[in-house]
Amino acid sequence: MSKLVIVESPAKAKTIKKYLGKGYEVMASMGHVRDLPHSSLGININKDFQPLYITIDGKEKLITELCAAAKKSDGVYLATDPDREGEAISWHLAYLLGLPINTPNRVTFGEITETGIKNGMANPRAIDTDLVNSQQARRLLDRIVGYKLSPFLWKKVRRGLSAGRVQSVAVRLIVDREREIEAFVPQEYWTIDAVLRPTGTQKTFVARLRTIEGVDADEFKIGNESECREILDKLENEQFVIADVKKGTRRRVPEPPFITSTLQQDASRRLGFTARRTMHAAQELYEGVDIEGIGTTGLITYMRTDSLRISNEAHAEAVAYIENRFGAKYVCKAPRSYRRKGAVAAQDAHEAIRPTSVELTPERVESSLTSEQYKLYKLIWERFIASRMADETLNTVTVNINAGDYRFRATGSEITFDGFTLLYEAASDDKAESVPTLPPMTDETKLNRKDLKPSQKFTQPPQRFTEASLIKTLEENGIGRPSTYAPIISTIIDRGYVERRQKNIVPTSLGMVVTDLMKEQFSNIVDVKFSAGMEKSLDKIEEGKADWVKTLSKFYKDFDSDLQKAETSMEGKRVKIPEEETDIVCELCGRKMVVKTGKYGKFLACPGYPDCKNTKRIVVETKGFCPKCGGKVVQRKSQRGRIFYACEKGTECGFMTWNEPTDQKCPKCGSSLFKKKDKTGSLICEKEDCGYRKEAEKNE
Repeated sequence: MSKLVIVESPAKAKTIKKYLGKGYEVMASMGHVRDLPHSSLGININKDFQPLYITIDGKEKLITELCAAAKKSDGVYLATDPDREGEAISWHLAYLLGLPINTPNRVTFGEITETGIKNGMANPRAIDTDLVNSQQARRLLDRIVGYKLSPFLWKKVRRGLSAGRVQSVAVRLIVDREREIEAFVPQEYWTIDAVLRPTGTQKTFVARLRTIEGVDADEFKIGNESECREILDKLENEQFVIADVKKGTRRRVPEPPFITSTLQQDASRRLGFTARRTMHAAQELYEGVDIEGIGTTGLITYMRTDSLRISNEAHAEAVAYIENRFGAKYVCKAPRSYRRKGAVAAQDAHEAIRPTSVELTPERVESSLTSEQYKLYKLIWERFIASRMADETLNTVTVNINAGDYRFRATGSEITFDGFTLLYEAASDDKAESVPTLPPMTDETKLNRKDLKPSQKFTQPPQRFTEASLIKTLEENGIGRPSTYAPIISTIIDRGYVERRQKNIVPTSLGMVVTDLMKEQFSNIVDVKFSAGMEKSLDKIEEGKADWVKTLSKFYKDFDSDLQKAETSMEGKRVKIPEEETDIVCELCGRKMVVKTGKYGKFLACPGYPDCKNTKRIVVETKGFCPKCGGKVVQRKSQRGRIFYACEKGTECGFMTWNEPTDQKCPKCGSSLFKKKDKTGSLICEKEDCGYRKEAEKNE
């Protein structure tokens, strides 16, 4: 007889089976096996919030197979993911399989490698009930908010809407930002740059006017063109004299290895990945990939972590690699200790996200990975190695210059040692200007004025959120947890409360209306500080410092009171969603058509309904042209919400494809090339009998 190991996914099961070998049977639970019912609240609020769990539809046969395998085995190990959700799945499995909760049958793997699996199997423990209670409290809390608030929104706004405890706060942040942008009034200001040349050189540099004698630099402002011209007139006859030259050195420290939130942010900025896409690829890299010459192995450590800790063994391996590849001077002399503010002990149980072996370089594994997996692995590998490398060092110089009563300043820097930037440079949402290198100068250097350049500028409104900046804001405000950021963003987009416009996340009219209603009637639910406090309370349950029933009871008392007040105050009232008017004229009655949202997304409708029932699809044009008739290729959406592409002439032409049109032309026939929606990402020509194909570069 053999021992049974239960994991969550078949991919993970395959990798673990390879290392455990004979004497072990490895099966997958395929995620959660029990949950609250869809058809009802599923919580007995009057009996200490007792959950009424049922077997998830379609899992009956699998559970029967797991029970049969458990009965004939010599022992059962629950090896689901090492986080809150994984602990809860193990707890549910223990209940279904009749396993004692206090038995040390719970094993966790920080990495799916031979070493990681052996270490996990050698250190079994009992199920962590504090972790389970924390997950259960979150699940019940979300269910209460969703099932109690959603019917209210159906009655007062539109049927089919839903509310979420954390999602509603995220939408509010996006709505508030949009309102800031709408209310923003640009303020005019001017800058004056002096183009100067030190004597003895032909090289010029730029110094900016900072202030006037007796005025603090933070308070100095040139408000309009008239003020600017007045200053320029006064500067016309002034000599530019160096007041002082300050030289110094600066060090830049590399960013720490990734945690869940920073991985999602950097993948968004650098690779254009959504949070969901990032976590999907990371899950595959963690669970195991078939590497040529090695076999199936996990390439990264567990990807849901808040910890910046790195094991001594991983650090030593990285240091040896850096010294061998780049030289000893690129190794950080003393190991850096990165720390996160407010990280709880349970969240620090894992290491940061790192490669399981630095010897498995991106180049070494590239041929075995999909394009998506390769890009993300390269990002993780380089970030980790860079965090063990030496600082970048720079010589800095600041030159303060007087021109009569006016004070100018020029700053510059010069890299003296590239350090970690040889390998990796962190991405940022802020577009910082590069710092120039200044010509050599001393306090005695004479300056020649070459030009004075005035420039009109206007203050800018706050930037709209991108996925990266939204995740950063959620984390900074303590809203949700890193493992929930991807589903939060996906959910609020799917529900139509926000939408993507290029890289920005923008609220819809629906999102604004619902947020305003929530702020008016359920201020706590969409209050950032209240939500953050709720997260801290849930973390205390995880740490064993709070009772989950008391935490839910305290929340529910106020929530239920707010719900009853809202029902009373809005009796007989309904909120109207503003319609978005377009420039497209209804050909039947001449009215301007409006954008509406239906079961399959947005469409155009005549506002004259029911007198005029004209509707149209919203046409999203692409850069491609039909290979059959030469018409434009437009984007469509299937009944299941899947995007496809078709000729604008519809059934008259009949061309459709799942592949994405591009602006590139086929070198054989001149037709548009289409990008395959598969692992290869190849460009193909869809013109009949052409057959041209261009393989995608992995690093494109």
